[in-house]
Amino acid sequence: MRTVVAAVIVRSDRRLLIGQRRRNDSSPLKWEFPGGKVEAGETPERALARELKEELGVSLRKWVPIGRVVHKYAETPEELEILFFAAVVSEDQLIPRTFEKLAWVLPKELGDYDFLAANAQLVANLATGKIKPAEILEES
Repeated sequence: MRTVVAAVIVRSDRRLLIGQRRRNDSSPLKWEFPGGKVEAGETPERALARELKEELGVSLRKWVPIGRVVHKYAETPEELEILFFAAVVSEDQLIPRTFEKLAWVLPKELGDYDFLAANAQLVANLATGKIKPAEILEES
């Protein structure tokens, strides 16, 4: 099983950052939360910080685990374990290095975007307010 980390980045206005995969990526133009694979010997937190620096040019300031999903895509042989984190980053300026485009959206607007299948349950929980990343981050 391969472990992947994903950040639900929250802005002060409670909007969440989502990224659209590039046209030539697997699952082209699907939306997702920034993140990526945990490398051998790496903690999930270190992988999250590295991926956010690589993908967006930002520093991870605060993070709290908010979910875990195990998912298998038909086109891949192995299962994915996805660890989701509510996160705050230091910089206001994001550089979409690995995305077609980025968007800051309110949780209730997440359903308007075509997300990767593995994100479906988290998206539903965020959109309905079952998971409130800003509140979770404030409490930690």
